Parts: sequence; structure tokens; C-alpha cells
Amino acid sequence: MNKNEAIQTYLLALADDELILGHRDAEWTGHAPLIEEDIAFSNIAQDEIGHAQALLRIYESLGGNDPDTMGFLRDADEFTCCHFVQMPKGDWAYTIVRQFFFDAAEIIRLRYLKNSTYELIRELAAKIYPEEQYHLLHTQGNVERLGDATEESRRRMQRAVDEAFEQALGLFEKIPGEDVLIDEKIIPDSRTLEAEWLQFVTPVLKRSGLQSPVIETNGTVESNVEPLYGGRQKKHTEHLHKIIEDMQKVYRMIPGAKW
Repeated sequence: MNKNEAIQTYLLALADDELILGHRDAEWTGHAPLIEEDIAFSNIAQDEIGHAQALLRIYESLGGNDPDTMGFLRDADEFTCCHFVQMPKGDWAYTIVRQFFFDAAEIIRLRYLKNSTYELIRELAAKIYPEEQYHLLHTQGNVERLGDATEESRRRMQRAVDEAFEQALGLFEKIPGEDVLIDEKIIPDSRTLEAEWLQFVTPVLKRSGLQSPVIETNGTVESNVEPLYGGRQKKHTEHLHKIIEDMQKVYRMIPGAKW
């Protein structure tokens, strides 16, 4: 795999994560427990889908298909999103925990990509970083508030952490061609991102009265569960097939339509 192909593969994996999670978040529009959260998650969903489009614009500039084609005319088996974003929205606790875990990973990744040696990636990372800061501020606040509220909210949040933790580690599954880009300082190593993510989320959960499956030794934090991998290798869950079908239904009904 040459450098351009590796960049395309990397961009597509990140875009697929953003696109699918954006649609998952949009499933709460009109259904969130508070009107403020309804508005907030609708905005977050819109941001994530917008970030996917921006990543796919760079992908297109390298000779790939346009964003609409990549988003609405690929079959599920052609996507490279991690399993984490594919999972059904679950209850509100799961949604909050999932978005917090995702936002923390995004912020850490973007800090590195803002210094990428590849100009288009560097510029895009700098542009979307402030939006992701808002996302993280919002979801981290919710984790801390709900984790340390009532007995019921703590129980639900703990269940969500237990369910989502191994799934979230799939965000750091190695993307094909990654080594080529790491050597040229275009992207960071996924193992580095995972280590920093663990260091960040563990104390937040602890402050919130929530337990996480980690081992802390001499200031380092390591996961104590097996990551849920497969998405980067196009081995997907049944949930992805269903959301892709729903997401693409209208677009496929009128081939060639201009929106």
C-alpha cells in the first residue's frame, strides 16, 4: 500500500466512525430525556456527520469517490467503522458513556493530527478541534453528574461503562496501512492514543463514582478487558447492516437525484 492509499484508508475509517455515530446520535432527536439534551445531541449529531463529510472531501481529493457516493452507495461490508459506533443507541446512560468515550478519543487524536506533516489533515484537525472540545465538555459533564447522582442513575451509568469499555477500545484497532503514515509523522500510533485515552478516562470515571476495568501500576493505566476488534477489517455486526439500510433508503430511492 502506497502513501496515498494509506491516507485514503485512514481517512475513510475515521469518516465512517463519525458518520455512523452521527446517525446513532440523531436517533435521539425528539426522544432525549430533556429538551436541552435533545438540542445538544442533535447538534452533536450534525457536527459528527459534518466531520465525516470533511474527511471524505480529502479522500475525494486523493482520487476517491465523492462523499455522497461513499456515504450512501456503499454496502455495509465496505465500511471500516469500529464496532463501537455500530451498536444500537441503548438507553440514555449508554449514549452518554459512548459519546464521552468517543469524544475523549477524538480530542486525543486531533491533538496529534493538528501537527500532522500532511497539510490537509493538519488544517482539518485544527478546524474541528474546537467543536470536539465542546462535545467532550458536554458529555464529560453528564458522566460526572449522572455517575454521582441517584442510586438508579449510578447503576445505569455503571452498566453502561461495563458494556461500552471493551467496545470503545475498538476505536484504537490498527487501520491497514497505518505504519506507513506513522513513519512519516502523518498520524499517531494507535497504541499511543489508546494509552493516553486510558489515562484520561480512568480518573474521570473514578471521580464520578464509577469503576472501570483497568489496572493501575506506578502511574500507568492498562485495560483489563479484551478490545472488541473487527470493524477496521470490515467484519461487522448485524447492527451496522440495519443502520446502513435505514440511512441509505431515501438516497437510493431516487438514483442521481440532486439534493
